[in-house]
Amino acid sequence: MATDDPDDGAPASAPPTRRMDARSLRGIAHPLRMRILELLRLDGPDTATGLGRRLGENTGTVSWHLRHLADHGFIEEEAGRGTRRERWWRAARVSHRLDTTDFRDDPDSRGALSVYVHEIVQQHFHRVAGYLAEDWDARWRDAGTITQVHDLRLTPDQLADLNAELLSVVDRHREAAQDRGPAPQSAPAAQPVIVQLQSFPRKERPERPEE
Repeated sequence: MATDDPDDGAPASAPPTRRMDARSLRGIAHPLRMRILELLRLDGPDTATGLGRRLGENTGTVSWHLRHLADHGFIEEEAGRGTRRERWWRAARVSHRLDTTDFRDDPDSRGALSVYVHEIVQQHFHRVAGYLAEDWDARWRDAGTITQVHDLRLTPDQLADLNAELLSVVDRHREAAQDRGPAPQSAPAAQPVIVQLQSFPRKERPERPEE
């Protein structure tokens, strides 16, 4: 299984992709660290004080985790902003890709991998749950979708091709939106949009003898 954790706030050109190794996996695999990185990616730069307030955490604790994230290349200080007492941090402009098969035979990384995958799934779940709980007007509510397709039978290569094609559609719409630039004042206001693609095989129930 592969997980892609892109820089959601990236500008027009696509960010470089970094394949996560055991060191970077252990550097990010912490619930609070992953929540901090998620906020910086979704909402832009912030300080330890601001992040601590939003997360309900002590500023010193958040600062320690920020330094840890910076040491592993997940975030960087925003140059020319802040003071010696209050530093501003932003997510590094890079897309992180993790392939679980890289750690199949590495028992030392098993715990970190479990934490990372669990937190990614929880983040995706909470984003969907948050959308359902929020008050959107009918036009936005009708435009969103939560869909499950369960009548496909594919080989591993066909599943990989499906995922690649779906991602290419997302990329095409992203590029078209960037080419159009900001929406005119007469058009409905654009909102940040989350796209979650979840596609995976399932184990079939074994055949049961006829009663």
